[in-house]
Amino acid sequence: MENASARNMWGDYLDSHLEHAFNESPKTLYFGDNEKDADELAALAKNGSKKATSHSLLGLQHRNEALPKIGEFIVVTNWKGEAQCIVRTTAVTLKPYFSINASYAQLEGEGDKSLDYWKKVHWDYYTRELSAFDREPKESMIIVCQEFEKVF
Repeated sequence: MENASARNMWGDYLDSHLEHAFNESPKTLYFGDNEKDADELAALAKNGSKKATSHSLLGLQHRNEALPKIGEFIVVTNWKGEAQCIVRTTAVTLKPYFSINASYAQLEGEGDKSLDYWKKVHWDYYTRELSAFDREPKESMIIVCQEFEKVF
């Protein structure tokens, strides 16, 4: 973990959770692909209303990123890399985009928490993400639905 604020937050967490001292160092990440979204989504995770995030499987594959794992910790940062909270993955499900439902959209905690809102902002995000690989989103593309709980 190269990020000092994330390292400090992880250390503070371990002070009262020694049972996790031998866990792998957590990933450090921000949600979204721009400052406004990253800061808003970090605030939603920090206040506990964002309990999920959605990756495109194609995007993960093109960036050579591993699938999220149940039990792994993540230090969520804002756009500037300042640690905001720590979450722990509780579920990972792969689903086609068209099968995302309203209860899952609500877990993401974004906008008005509706499925329509989820579909619009995520389609726009996947369009930007996949264009870097000369790909386009499709209704049948696989979405990696990662659920988590805020632990610190």
